[in-house]
Amino acid sequence: MPIGEFCNREVVIIGREANALEAAQLMRAHHVGSVVIVDSLTGARKPVGVLTDRDIVVELVAKQVAPESVKVGDMVTGSVATISDSAGVYDTLHFMREHGFRRMPVVDQQGHLIGIVTLDDYLALLAEELNELAKLVAREQNLELKRRP
Repeated sequence: MPIGEFCNREVVIIGREANALEAAQLMRAHHVGSVVIVDSLTGARKPVGVLTDRDIVVELVAKQVAPESVKVGDMVTGSVATISDSAGVYDTLHFMREHGFRRMPVVDQQGHLIGIVTLDDYLALLAEELNELAKLVAREQNLELKRRP
């Protein structure tokens, strides 16, 4: 299955010029642990970074830097890693594991943001698949009891 079919299409975004306090407030309002920093909030949104609640705590709060004094665009280090919407679910997980990413913006062929996939998404998928396997085992046992009383 392509990651574009699996990813969460409801991505919390923020522009480069916003400050870290605004980012934290967005995370709180949407109950998420990260925001994707984009160049444009309207039209074609190209991801330039991912800012996490941990980034804010470790880089600002722990150093006693006022979050309203730092633009999120200034917190971006290097280029953001993204994954194509046509990449497979397993290939995406492998890429995330290899590079230690818990969150991965998903982009179309033009590099525009279309979604995000997170470690939590994979854990939910795995739990669902394990539940289906458990149901299969239980059903098979019930059928066996009916066939061979």
